[in-house]
Amino acid sequence: MSATIHRLGQKPEPSLEPMLQLVAHDLNLVNAVILDRMQSDIPLIPELAGHLIAGGGKRMRPMLTLASTRLLGYSGARHHKLAAAVEFIHTATLLHDDVVDSSDLRRGKRTANIIWGNPASVLVGDFLFSRSFELMVEDGSLKVLKILSNASAVIAEGEVNQLTAVRRLDISEERYLDIIGAKTAALFAAACRIAAVVAERSEAEETALDTYGRNLGIAFQLVDDAIDYVSDASTMGKDAGDDFREGKMTLPVILAYARGDEAARGFWKEAISGRRVTDADFAEAISLVRASRAVDDTLARARHYGQRAIDALGGFAPGAAKDAMVEAVEFAVARAY
Repeated sequence: MSATIHRLGQKPEPSLEPMLQLVAHDLNLVNAVILDRMQSDIPLIPELAGHLIAGGGKRMRPMLTLASTRLLGYSGARHHKLAAAVEFIHTATLLHDDVVDSSDLRRGKRTANIIWGNPASVLVGDFLFSRSFELMVEDGSLKVLKILSNASAVIAEGEVNQLTAVRRLDISEERYLDIIGAKTAALFAAACRIAAVVAERSEAEETALDTYGRNLGIAFQLVDDAIDYVSDASTMGKDAGDDFREGKMTLPVILAYARGDEAARGFWKEAISGRRVTDADFAEAISLVRASRAVDDTLARARHYGQRAIDALGGFAPGAAKDAMVEAVEFAVARAY
């Protein structure tokens, strides 16, 4: 079988719809597992978990597990519980992140920590992490357990790394990529990789799916960080300028600061330290980011990683699953336009 290489930008208005149609039946079964396993005799747990799980998320990570198994021709049922485990890990990290970031909005709705408080959000996040590990153990594969448990540890490391980088202007692009590679891309990679384990495919195919997911995850986060400076709350599902006010050194800020003149750098020093956080200050930040072409270059990097993700699928047979996975990359990048 010869490798094929696809190019970004061939299809107009890419979407997740082809992937959703591809995995619709399996996703219904995954949702049934999620609904069953988020139940508890303590009413607050399903109430709080359901607020986020049913809150309009794309289910992109479990969909990647399901699409990857379709790509490999797997016809069993193990991937349903594992895709649910992936979603529980993701949801748990969101609950914890919103507490750490003191976020008010998630997917356009009030965050769980705002409604129920920080302690409840942290503890229900812990509950969902525990449920995810129950599902992994039930699967019975030590290799799957190793992949997903390692991803969980790496995500936590990435979040701590990001926390220690807040309000620091000396964060390099390399460290920023390390942070997003851990906090976002690790779960994308694991979600795809476990499909090859379940389907009992080669190490090379495992690696290829890991590479696909990892690069897609990096591209996805790069676009998210760019959107913070070009979009609004209704589009983003969170408050515009959250990253700015929290003093996060995302790539648009790293590039804008590096390229700024003395006045621009002075602004960024005050802003990142937390002394310039008004709406007018955010408007100035947007102006500086745009003037430095930092958003354009952030999105160019996203396209680069997106292309790497697509190239990783080159050795797999053509078909609906491969096409849907390619379009998922194109969708992830196109969200900023």
